[in-house]
Amino acid sequence: MTEPLDVAKLQRRLAEFAAARDWQPYHTPKNLVAALSVEASELVEIFQWLTPEESARVMDDPGTAHRVTDEIADVLAYLLQLCEVLGVDPLAALDAKIDRNERRFPVP
Repeated sequence: MTEPLDVAKLQRRLAEFAAARDWQPYHTPKNLVAALSVEASELVEIFQWLTPEESARVMDDPGTAHRVTDEIADVLAYLLQLCEVLGVDPLAALDAKIDRNERRFPVP
């Protein structure tokens, strides 16, 4: 049975992957943010000319679904690496942001 995935385990795997290839010198906050932006743009490109209805069905086509899944993984990988380099707990950051948004945008 495989161990369940969690953010910390994925961050360790990403760090080990980069270390094994001596990529750490390139994983500066500036470079990671740039890579994150590029990967997010590649995800946008898939949806760029789709209608709202087509975008809702994007996962119905196996080839497109694979591309979407890969780009989401790339975005998440760079985001997790950035958090690791900056010492940000992404889940705590998200939790705090949701708290702020609940105060900013109360239920009517």
